[in-house]
Amino acid sequence: MALINYAQAACQALAEAMRADGRVVALGEDVGRGGIFGQYRGLQQEFGAARVIDTPISEATIMGAAVGMALTGLRPVVEMRVVDFALCAIDEIVNQAAKNRYMFGGQGRVPLVARLPIGIWSGSAAQHSQSLEAWFAHIPGLVVVAPATPADNYALLAAAIACGDPVIYMEHKELWGIEGEVPPQHAAALGKARIARDGTDLTLVTWSSMLSPALVAAEQAAQQGVSVEVIDLRTIWPWDRETVLASAARSGRLLVAHEAVRAAGFGAEVTATVAEELGIPVRRVGAPRIPVGYARTLEDVARISAEKLLQELNFFLCGDSHSRSIA
Repeated sequence: MALINYAQAACQALAEAMRADGRVVALGEDVGRGGIFGQYRGLQQEFGAARVIDTPISEATIMGAAVGMALTGLRPVVEMRVVDFALCAIDEIVNQAAKNRYMFGGQGRVPLVARLPIGIWSGSAAQHSQSLEAWFAHIPGLVVVAPATPADNYALLAAAIACGDPVIYMEHKELWGIEGEVPPQHAAALGKARIARDGTDLTLVTWSSMLSPALVAAEQAAQQGVSVEVIDLRTIWPWDRETVLASAARSGRLLVAHEAVRAAGFGAEVTATVAEELGIPVRRVGAPRIPVGYARTLEDVARISAEKLLQELNFFLCGDSHSRSIA
């Protein structure tokens, strides 16, 4: 079983898809040089500049071209570098890619994958550190994916490329170097969560980079005699209601944690659904509604650490207001 990092896993999945299907192409800034995180390393050398296409610095042009490619039968993988830059292409994503299948009665399909890395990127400040998955989950016609591990980055990117609809693929900016085992031909289905840790006292749902601090907090809680089940949602839309509801029904409590701003974050959708369906106590943990600061001290205010999660778990289970540090 190969031990590779998050970026290499995605590169491997894309290379395999390109070898299997000549319609798969990649385009974006610096993809010919391997991408800023190494997630395209070696691909232009293998497949040539006609399939791994370096583009001008114009996100609207890149995404618009990809939509056209998809409508004419190609399966483009579109590199936006970071989700923050994709805001320059929002019309092409929201009004063109997402709407085409519906507006033309299924005559057109837009099978593209838009890679929009999310999350805090150390020392990169407010315009390079956003987590905007809830924006895209709100748009009918889009699939939204947020892998947390190298194995899932490999498997879910392959599934996204095979999907017949536009996929917003949200890798985390600080996960590229993490290593993990990637089984050969590892597969994962879009819309299916993974139980990362079994537990009985509380269900903790998370995704992307928050999986690691969630598992650390769950281990620390176990040392205090509290059993926490951790669910990695993996796909934001469609999200795995069945797995989450089944776990929450067993544990009787649900906590959702995400790096994105807490106000109107996707955690609200998960907690509201569980509260409506099961009537059990629910809580959310997310970042304060502030821009991410450049200084490390300010940046840390926006981060959700394992320590902050453990404090929220203690507050939730014990009702101790003095232990609560997250508003």
